[in-house]
Amino acid sequence: MKTIIMRIWTTTAVLASFWLISGVIGSEPINATSVLVENAISSPVPTNVKQIVVSNTEFGLKRVDSQGNVTIFQTTKIPLQEGNIYGWRIKLKDYRGEVKWREVLRLPKPPETWGTDNGEDFSISVDGTTSVTRRTQSAPEGVIENFWTIAPGDPVGKHRIEVYIDDRLISTFEFELIPVK
Repeated sequence: MKTIIMRIWTTTAVLASFWLISGVIGSEPINATSVLVENAISSPVPTNVKQIVVSNTEFGLKRVDSQGNVTIFQTTKIPLQEGNIYGWRIKLKDYRGEVKWREVLRLPKPPETWGTDNGEDFSISVDGTTSVTRRTQSAPEGVIENFWTIAPGDPVGKHRIEVYIDDRLISTFEFELIPVK
C-alpha cells in the first residue's frame, strides 16, 4: 500500500512541477475576459472576409477587337516582338468587389528596362530578374487581370508568373518568350 501511495504522490509532484514550469498553473489567477480582449486586439479578424475560389484562368496574347472587347489568345509561346501584349485573366467564383492581389514575374535574366504604366506598387529584385506588382482592383464581375507589353531588351526564354490573393497562391502561369524568325 505504501508503494502505491508513494507512486501517486511522486506522480502528483512531477505533474505539478511540470505544470508550474510550463505555466499551466500560474501564481496569479487568469482573467479570461482580459485574455479574450487582448487576443481580439492583437489578432483582428476582418468582418468582410470572402472565400476566394478560382473558377477560370486564361493566359496568352491580348487581342482587342474593333469594339474594344478584350480576348486572350491562349498560348504559352509568346513571340518576342515589340508591342505584343501578354498576360493573364482570372475569374473568381461568386466574387464581387475589390480584390488585393500580388503578381510575381520571374524572368530567365534581367531585361534592359523595367516599367509599368500605372505607377502602381512595383518592385524589382536586386538581381533584376523578378518583379512584384501589388494592386487593388475592382472586380464587379469577379475578374482580375494584368498584362505586359514586350519592349526592346526583354529576354527570350522561360518565364513564370505567380498570382496571390491574401498571400495565398491562386494561379501560376509558365510560358516562354520565343524569338521571331
